[in-house]
Amino acid sequence: MSDVHQVRTALGRRLRGLRTGASLSGKGLAESLGWPSSKISKIEHGRQTPTAEDITAWARACGAEDSASELLNLLSNLETLYAEWQRILRAGTGTRQQTYQEIEASTRTLRVFESMLIPGLLQTPDYARVRLAENIELWGGLNDLDEGVRQRMRRQEILYDSGRRFYFVLSEAALRTLLCPPQVMTGQLERLIALSLSQTLKLGIIPFGTVLPICPKHGFWIYDDRLAIAETVTAELHLTQPDEIKQYRRVFDAISGVAHYGSDARQIITKALSDLTATLG
Repeated sequence: MSDVHQVRTALGRRLRGLRTGASLSGKGLAESLGWPSSKISKIEHGRQTPTAEDITAWARACGAEDSASELLNLLSNLETLYAEWQRILRAGTGTRQQTYQEIEASTRTLRVFESMLIPGLLQTPDYARVRLAENIELWGGLNDLDEGVRQRMRRQEILYDSGRRFYFVLSEAALRTLLCPPQVMTGQLERLIALSLSQTLKLGIIPFGTVLPICPKHGFWIYDDRLAIAETVTAELHLTQPDEIKQYRRVFDAISGVAHYGSDARQIITKALSDLTATLG
């Protein structure tokens, strides 16, 4: 899938070029447009998507009306990429799982961090069913829940390939946040305990109370240092720029360094399972 973030960043760079070319400071441009200075910074750094009206006003304030058309085309491309993400989800969960399977098939080393949920490659069928059903409810479109679950389970076969390596780091919150019925979460935690014994998979847990050396911001997947994928509510970002992937590796290496592994990780999972079981009576 195309890189939404890359296009938005490119748009921000072009707008920053117009501003600096007009010898305007960020504060000066903001004042001329009646905007807060933070809006200028967010747009230029790709953290906020400008509207068509924002771009037109920006170009006019910089005396670069001739550039507005090209920049509006970039905005149109960005909106198209978001629409593509929504189209893929509406095409069915099975199609999306097959897309991931193709990416994973060419990956030798996978690094994953999740703070609130269990990654798809580690999910039980019941947990996966709840997560995929939520996507169908949110986006509508084809209701192929059974096919989506089958495809997600099929993806997990790669975990037993001895020629590959998998590194998963989860926060303890992912073990205790109930994004599914308690009975389903019980089975999921038992599955994690079993997976922690795998020879091709390294599972780390960051317990509550750990001082993190860096804030991970959100969950992400890194494929062979060639691709990083991160999801937002409305888009899936496929990042391929070396500098961006390097930053994701830096974050992953830092937080994985404070995670607990092996028997220590199993102890944390077992405690979460015990506490959950106690609530079921």
